[in-house]
Amino acid sequence: MELDLPLIWGLLIAVAVMLYVLLDGMDLGVGILSGLAKNDDERNLMTATIEPVWDGNETWLILGGGGLFAAFPLAYAILMPAFYLPVLMMLAALIFRGVAFEFRHKAVRKPTKLFWNGAFAGGSLTAALAQGLILGGFIQGVTIEGRSFAGGQFDWLTPFSLLVAVSVVVGYVLLGACWLVLKTEGDLQKSARKRGLTALVGVAVCFAAVSLATLSIDPRVTERWGFSMSSFDFAKILPLSPIPLIGLVLTALVWRDLTGKVDAPDWRPYVLSAGIFLSGYLGLAVSLFPNIVPFDVTIWQAAARDNALMLMLVGAAVMLPVILIYTGYVYSLFWGKVDPDEAYHD
Repeated sequence: MELDLPLIWGLLIAVAVMLYVLLDGMDLGVGILSGLAKNDDERNLMTATIEPVWDGNETWLILGGGGLFAAFPLAYAILMPAFYLPVLMMLAALIFRGVAFEFRHKAVRKPTKLFWNGAFAGGSLTAALAQGLILGGFIQGVTIEGRSFAGGQFDWLTPFSLLVAVSVVVGYVLLGACWLVLKTEGDLQKSARKRGLTALVGVAVCFAAVSLATLSIDPRVTERWGFSMSSFDFAKILPLSPIPLIGLVLTALVWRDLTGKVDAPDWRPYVLSAGIFLSGYLGLAVSLFPNIVPFDVTIWQAAARDNALMLMLVGAAVMLPVILIYTGYVYSLFWGKVDPDEAYHD
């Protein structure tokens, strides 16, 4: 049986992006929340929860971007000019955030400490906003003539993309808060639970708003889901209905766990929150597949030649297990609670 290599690579890139969102989204959320810390000790404890893993989390962003460039060169050539500004903003924020992460421990004077602490939180927020703007601009589609981008440099900046950007930030804050619930105890964990509940409400509202707005982006999206303003096609709606329903159920379960109404293990809010993201990701995939440049270029039209895809797939078959094993090992090694006495203090 002949392998559908473009489909396989599309799935690999989709998985890499999803892992990036869940892992680096978590530490970006912690970075954003660090701006709300009561004092330096609390902020140090927050950053200590992500210090062993935050560098490795960005591996998945490199894999997703590199995979798009190598496996779908046409899509890369169209999308990059469309999103030059938000991509540069995201990369600059990630770099500045990384520098701030290291320098904030070296600062001695109070103004310098305030600057680097603010840079870490601000860089995390800016990176999250930029990723949301890119995602929103991607969903709404780009202007294409022939095989090239033909739109303006600010086509990505619309009310819809701003809504998605806010949604991404709120979602990352939820992941970050749930991670702090998992990794900390005492007052910081209680504070993380409260902030997680606030973020969860925001996620529910944003989830509904983005879902409805996405349906208005293009008639083909509403046709895919089987309803419009005037009609319903239950033959299409019913098979897809578990995706949003699972998201709603998971939202209710996270709420129950964060409020402490049940004796839930501390890891469960983060895992359930990841499930909320996954349900939204699947909903987005249903809306856009098989387009890799909505709504004009499919994965098969944008793919590189089969011999190139097969050669890269051999390399991916070797490297992906190594990355997964390493990532799993690091997270298992540092899985326990962070000891406040061992966290770095200025």
